[in-house]
Amino acid sequence: MKSNYFRSKLFLKYIWSYLFILLIPLVLMTILIYRNAVESLRSEIEQSRSSQLTQTKIIVDGRMKELNDIASRVSYDNRLTPYRVHDPIYSGEAIQALDQYKATSSIISEMYLYFHKDSKIYSSKGLSNFEVFAKTLSFHNWNKTSLLSDLNSIQYPTMRPADTVNLTPHRQETMMAYLIPITPNSPHPHGTVMYLIKESELTSLIDSVLGNFQGLSYILDNQGQILASNRQGEGLTEAEMKEISEMKPGIFELTLNKKALSIVSVKSDNNGWTYVTVMPSAQFFSSVLHVRSFIIILFVILVLIGAGIALILARKQYQPISMLVEFAASKSSAKQVADRTPVNGGNELDRIRTALQEYGSRIDLQESFARNHLLSTLLKHGNAHSLSPEFQEALDIHFDGSCFFVMVIGWEPSGDLQEDRLEQERRDITELLTQVEFPEMNAAAFGVELPQLDQLALIINFNPLAEMDRFHQVQHIVEAVRSILLETFAVIPKIGVGSCYHSPSYLNQTFIEACSAFDLKVSSLSGTVTYFEKLTFSMDNLTLWIPSSSLMKLSQSLKQGSLEVAEQTIRSALHNLHVSELPVLLKRCICFDVLNTLLKTASGLGIHQFVQDVDPNLIYSQSPEEIERGLLELAGRICNQVEQNNKKKEQSLIDQIVAYINHHFTDQALSLEAVASEFSVSAAHVSRSFKEKTGVNFVQYIWQKRLDEVIRQLVSTTDPLKEIIQRVGYLDTPNFIRKFKKETGLTPGQYRKIYSGTSPDSAAAGQQSDA
Repeated sequence: MKSNYFRSKLFLKYIWSYLFILLIPLVLMTILIYRNAVESLRSEIEQSRSSQLTQTKIIVDGRMKELNDIASRVSYDNRLTPYRVHDPIYSGEAIQALDQYKATSSIISEMYLYFHKDSKIYSSKGLSNFEVFAKTLSFHNWNKTSLLSDLNSIQYPTMRPADTVNLTPHRQETMMAYLIPITPNSPHPHGTVMYLIKESELTSLIDSVLGNFQGLSYILDNQGQILASNRQGEGLTEAEMKEISEMKPGIFELTLNKKALSIVSVKSDNNGWTYVTVMPSAQFFSSVLHVRSFIIILFVILVLIGAGIALILARKQYQPISMLVEFAASKSSAKQVADRTPVNGGNELDRIRTALQEYGSRIDLQESFARNHLLSTLLKHGNAHSLSPEFQEALDIHFDGSCFFVMVIGWEPSGDLQEDRLEQERRDITELLTQVEFPEMNAAAFGVELPQLDQLALIINFNPLAEMDRFHQVQHIVEAVRSILLETFAVIPKIGVGSCYHSPSYLNQTFIEACSAFDLKVSSLSGTVTYFEKLTFSMDNLTLWIPSSSLMKLSQSLKQGSLEVAEQTIRSALHNLHVSELPVLLKRCICFDVLNTLLKTASGLGIHQFVQDVDPNLIYSQSPEEIERGLLELAGRICNQVEQNNKKKEQSLIDQIVAYINHHFTDQALSLEAVASEFSVSAAHVSRSFKEKTGVNFVQYIWQKRLDEVIRQLVSTTDPLKEIIQRVGYLDTPNFIRKFKKETGLTPGQYRKIYSGTSPDSAAAGQQSDA
């Protein structure tokens, strides 16, 4: 590695940048791996707990079903009928039968049989008086009265929550009482079977769920009451248990008392019991200490490796930049490079940036033509839906308002100004109106150059103001534009304003209306503003007649070749033909107005053949629908002919421009604006039409002409290269040489050496075949 690399601040910045690029993902990766290890472990444990709880539920459900089956068999066992049990002879068999039933289930600690309103209770150990039984078997939360009431009145199998039972004065057990009425499912049971079950018999089934982790396990009944619990650590409060019991079964996290808990629960469909395990989430992190150590070691190793990679990448990144610096230096003279290089705080990128500014200015120039072409297309077709948001953002076009209208602005150039000053004034006006904001009116405007010199269209979009009606707001916006022109330039504009619409898709409509208003007053005094809507209000006195403004709009749409607007205007004008009460003579007069406008406009455009082609009986012998169809067909033919004529004029204009360029391409002052001024059309129109007709843009065409001429002179003369380049209109010789090599793959000197002595045509053909 070259030692002078380390003297560059830019190179050192690259090293630090790559280190940061390395460290940030490493830190994020470390956290991610650690968190994933924790989450993976948690998910694994939770899924295991869920599976084990489900298995526990199945086992407990089976045991409960087993107890129900025993109670059912007891109810039908002849040895355990009230008569046989009370009979001194058979009571021994009854006690023996109960002992046999008790032995069939491993979770039964004791089994009792009680008949309603009996003073005695029977168990596998013998017969007991109820008073003695209640005193011997004392429940902490279930007194004698409640016990007797439950034994006599219970209608459904009921599990009592785990309770402390005093078996002897010195012995206590936590047990649950399961009461089943007999006969089961009978609306009038005659007795109750009561099982005593140690709490540990059920909780031991779910001890394996927690494994080595500390936590809590619960069995809840369908009312959310705790039947049994196994606590390892601090238990939950009643409020916390209530919140958990109200949640749906599944795996979820919960924060209680500022502690993050992992909770898994399953619910039995048989008896409605819910099985729950609760574990502190912090336990999972303590189980991945080995992962943490591994990650730290891996992190250190990767940092050391990354530092070496950062040095290699920084060098590779800096090498092309140093080459670009040399390129920037070769692009200009030594003095220019020295002038452009920052003295303090700069680096190599600053030199490259200044070299690219020239290219940026050319791109900006092309962007303005693309923007104008797009807006011109909207004025012609009104298809605003094709304008994507990305395209709008790129060209800085935003239609954020809800109302849209178009102004057509024209001005007479001052007679005492020279041609170059007039051209500068046109550019200044166009640049000023390219994009204008009117914050006080909630409006924005976008300027569009029209083909005619000294004319442009302004697309206005705005949001209505609550304190002002729409037409007055339009007037204020128009006056604001007019004031800008009057205050800034020595021109008095003439303005035509179209109607206001609520969608940019109608821009072609309002543009035609603006052109109609502009053409109506174009011959009047300077400074006039004509509103198409105002023409409608002032000139349309009879609702049955076609408004004069509509006929003007129809005529203007035909002149523009806008068939969509023409068809809409004709349909709107002929609407009254469908009113049956309208006199026939009046209907014919309305049709004559439309037909006369069509033929008069066609004649004014020099399209005379349609006058002879019109069916003489079009107005007299046709139905309203057929008349409308015939007029629409005639309008379509006129618009098609206008389009064809426009294309011919465009082609003729481009042919003239191409011929002019072919004759003047060696002129250093040749530019798009100069050509536009020469042919009295706007620069935007020349740029757009030239690309459409020739397939290449204006600048590319001139470059190709100059390149071809340089090639011709290289192979046919011995003149110095610099002289040849300047002779074809280029002043920047180094720039031309670079572009020449990019196009041909050879420098001009190499090209001359290879193809000198051959004809220019064969040299060019040989170069193309080599390519």
